[in-house]
Amino acid sequence: MHDPKLLFDVLFLLLAAVVIVPLFQALRIPAVLGYLVGGALLGPHTPGPVVDMELPQVLSEFGVVFLLFAIGLELPLSRLRAMRRYIFGLGLMQVVLTSAAIAAVAYALGEEMAAALVIGGMLAFSSTATVLKLLVERGETVARFGRVSVAVLIFQDLAVVPLLTLLPLLAGGDTSIPWALALAGVKAVAAIGAIMLLGRFVVRPVYHFVASAKSPEVFTATNLLVVLAVAWLTAEAGMSMALGAFLAGMLMADTAYRHQVEADIEPFRGLLLGLFFMTVGMTLDLPAMLQRADDILMVTAALLVGKSILLFLLCRLSGLGLATSLRIGLLLSQGGEFAFVLIGKATRLTVLEGETGLLLSSCVALSMAVTPLVGAIAQRLAQKVEARYGAEAFGVETSDITGHVLIAGYGRVGRAVARLLRTHDIPYVALDLDPQRVAAARAEGLPVYYGDSSQIGVLRAAGIERARAAVITVNRPDMAERAVEAIRRAAPRLAIAARAHDLDRGARLKKAGASAVVPETLEASLQLASLVLRNAGVDAETIDRSLKSVRDRGYDALSEPADESD
Repeated sequence: MHDPKLLFDVLFLLLAAVVIVPLFQALRIPAVLGYLVGGALLGPHTPGPVVDMELPQVLSEFGVVFLLFAIGLELPLSRLRAMRRYIFGLGLMQVVLTSAAIAAVAYALGEEMAAALVIGGMLAFSSTATVLKLLVERGETVARFGRVSVAVLIFQDLAVVPLLTLLPLLAGGDTSIPWALALAGVKAVAAIGAIMLLGRFVVRPVYHFVASAKSPEVFTATNLLVVLAVAWLTAEAGMSMALGAFLAGMLMADTAYRHQVEADIEPFRGLLLGLFFMTVGMTLDLPAMLQRADDILMVTAALLVGKSILLFLLCRLSGLGLATSLRIGLLLSQGGEFAFVLIGKATRLTVLEGETGLLLSSCVALSMAVTPLVGAIAQRLAQKVEARYGAEAFGVETSDITGHVLIAGYGRVGRAVARLLRTHDIPYVALDLDPQRVAAARAEGLPVYYGDSSQIGVLRAAGIERARAAVITVNRPDMAERAVEAIRRAAPRLAIAARAHDLDRGARLKKAGASAVVPETLEASLQLASLVLRNAGVDAETIDRSLKSVRDRGYDALSEPADESD
């Protein structure tokens, strides 16, 4: 290699990432902060090896491009329609009002209007990566507050695109802000129209042709070509490369190739995005940050408290319950990773001063670092609110949920069903009459509520008209029959699966309106028979066919009169 310094720089970057990021993740600290610390250690402001920023900075720009492409892939039009109430309602209000409030404070403190607008926009965003990681780890993505939090994050991701497009226009200096906003909107609409036409008549046929070749490396090359080509086209049109990448992702989101494209892009996105955060870390002046520690702590605290209060109030105005609003407000109070993208670009375009950028970067990093702690506090406070005032009315809690499964009874069987539904990200609402059982589930943030599933009013409050199916796991036969009858009256076409102790109870449940019944004793007999057949050397396919035949005939083959050995 002609330049050994370049090789050493690459080695130091990889070493810092390999050592520091896994350590941070083991300590349950967001990986983004690990990359920032690794970059700071290799920057010019700390003792030790110093890496030349020229090459990493060029490559890191592509990390932002691939990040926006991945976000676009996650936003098919069908998903936007399903969550439109909170995405374009609560999400829009949160971004607009939070941006306006922070911009007003920044302007009052002496910032120029353009800088204040950028500061307000970048601090209005929350950390998608950090929040989603917490929700997934705790199994709370299907909980009410989890779904609404994701909807707000989706709109924030959407709002990044126009803000990135707006930055170069604000840097012009002579352009008025209303004119810059209008011009950015016109360009975005034109770009969306052009790219959608390009996708329908060019990109999709090309993907069909490439996929038919069954060459993985050519398919991956096609993905890279599409992302970079569309990004280049938008850059040539005077907009950001990130906007083009985002639109390219949305273009692929509704196609049959989406999941393979996402898998192919993920390694490039992760590596280049990590490199981006390391270059941000190299610009952090740690000695200067220590000198301004008081300012950083004060601004970070103001950001966390201010965003929490504003989002809490917006959630309450949107009809959400007290505990749910509290958790959403605290969980989304931090700054987000896009702030680093916007700070870096705004500083290079001289919209922001370097010292202001350093202060904001430090505050965002600190707010992300304390997010797990804030999330734990939010959970504790929400539990205390529910313990004192009772579980929030599930009519409010489930008002936006559709396509869910209603579970009547949250005992041993009901919990097993709910666990499987969570594994497959299928929403559910469970009803039970045991207060202690309900309280324990609510403490875990699960959608389990106190209510009698045989009452029409309770079923309607639980959204029975919007459910995709009902599962009756109530242990008492008489209550199970009443629940089936009530559900059948409330939703005549709904699929109802019921648990029965034996064939006689199963027949009564079928008569009451159950679509399918599983007799526990006979199902256990089938499982025992299956084990015996396997040990006898019968192949699995034959066994499955035999069991299916019995189940399809309604267990008639096993319905001989019981004897004393039963």
